[in-house]
Amino acid sequence: MTKGTYKDLRVWHEAVKLASNIYRATALFPRHEIYGLSQQMRRAAVSVPSNIAEGKGHRSNREFGNFLLHARGSLLELQTQLHISEDLKYLSKDVAENLMLQSDHVAQTLNALINAIREQAA
Repeated sequence: MTKGTYKDLRVWHEAVKLASNIYRATALFPRHEIYGLSQQMRRAAVSVPSNIAEGKGHRSNREFGNFLLHARGSLLELQTQLHISEDLKYLSKDVAENLMLQSDHVAQTLNALINAIREQAA
């Protein structure tokens, strides 16, 4: 098992920043979306660092790896929602692109951690 806590993981910090930026961006969505797309995006965004943290608290790399896969699934869900938000003009092209770039970076870092965990388990 990797040492340290979830707070020692760069990917967790990046995912927290992404979630905060999603909250800021969705605050500007139309009022009628308060319980719709904006809430789904917020939940998906918060799920990424939450799953990383929860998985890090488990005793084995296998369990940790499963939570990292859940985090990746939530991130892919968020990316889909970013596309929808841009298509609906809830997000400007620039804001959507910046958030997508940030989420792509989180995905790369997360995938690298997943691969490292798998190699340790092999």
